[in-house]
Amino acid sequence: MADIERTWIESPSRRVALARLAGLVAASPLFGTLVRAQQDPRPFSDHRRLPGLAEMQSSFDFEPLFFGNVSLQTYDYTAHGDGSEFTLRRNREAFDWVDLLPRRAIDPAQVDLATELLGVKMKFPLIVAPSAVQVPLHPDGEIGMHKAATAASNTLMVLSQNTSTPVEQVASAATGPLWFQMYPQQDRTAGRRMIEGAQAAGCTAVVITVDQQASYYERTQQDRNLGGTPRSGTLTFRGAGAGTTQATGAARYRVSTARLWYTWRYLDEIRPLIRVPMLIKGVLDADDARTCLEHGADGIIVSNHGGRSMDYGPSTLEVLPEVVAAVGRRVPVITDSGYRRGTDILKALALGADAVMLGRTTRWGLGAFGIAGAQRLLELMQQELVQAAAASGCAKLADIDASLVRTTFV
Repeated sequence: MADIERTWIESPSRRVALARLAGLVAASPLFGTLVRAQQDPRPFSDHRRLPGLAEMQSSFDFEPLFFGNVSLQTYDYTAHGDGSEFTLRRNREAFDWVDLLPRRAIDPAQVDLATELLGVKMKFPLIVAPSAVQVPLHPDGEIGMHKAATAASNTLMVLSQNTSTPVEQVASAATGPLWFQMYPQQDRTAGRRMIEGAQAAGCTAVVITVDQQASYYERTQQDRNLGGTPRSGTLTFRGAGAGTTQATGAARYRVSTARLWYTWRYLDEIRPLIRVPMLIKGVLDADDARTCLEHGADGIIVSNHGGRSMDYGPSTLEVLPEVVAAVGRRVPVITDSGYRRGTDILKALALGADAVMLGRTTRWGLGAFGIAGAQRLLELMQQELVQAAAASGCAKLADIDASLVRTTFV
């Protein structure tokens, strides 16, 4: 019998044996590869205890737990934006350029922000924005997000075309209202099936996204260099190449041919297929907003894809007033990109938005605590909005107007 075997058998302590086993595994080359694939880019802090769900006091509390729960590539896909991320940062900075001018405060119990949006009755003007493949965030994925939204005062959810769960399963998982988001499809037959499937599943509106240029996120390559793996499957943009030898033409330079090929005529082609309201997402210009209406849009979503569209663009908060003015209340105007606090939402409503969509924050909630986390995140945002409205003397949505804010956009 070898000495190491005799030592294990004769060891008086099971704990010592397990410690030695752990040392053996840690010395394995395979274990080293696994560790390198999930390197933490942040240093350890002195604070070791993780807060619980009930301790979450703002949307920002969820992000560190989300970071700790998901893979590095999933976090990077969620967190980062296009190019230098100037637009990503500007989305947040813009809120510093809008001052709130509160009036005499009222009791929060008097605040009722209920509204109706394209036939959907809403207790709060908040919507869960479409975001891709949510199963990597939590096993419950889009089904869990829909359940959380329903539990949080029947909040409207928009399901992404790039869902990791079929639309029929998501729609049947909860009773809350559900819309469907899609990108223009070069394959018209596939596009028709997508639209018909969403409507058959019970989605009561279709959102066409026109802003995303399928930007290539440099973080993917950095993760590869750190020992991880590049995104694959639905998270890889068609034509991006991802280092393969098959990419040709513009795809060799990280330029996707799957987006930005369409013209206004595309809306005319698909409008007859959509029996429910059609919204156009990704509008940042007053003239574009007016043209959307000419081509049958029932709603406008002011969005720069959370800073994931073309870099060096304006924040959505900056262009919101001009789009609202161009639309002239003929259709609802919704906005997203960078909203983290109730006061952020109040500023958008004061500048004319009919509702605000939340994207990254809801992903943080789901990834941090599952269904309960996404629900608490939404409820925190709802209550922050109520408190902000009460502090501003606004008892109902109609009380929130431009007199509540002063803008100094730069």
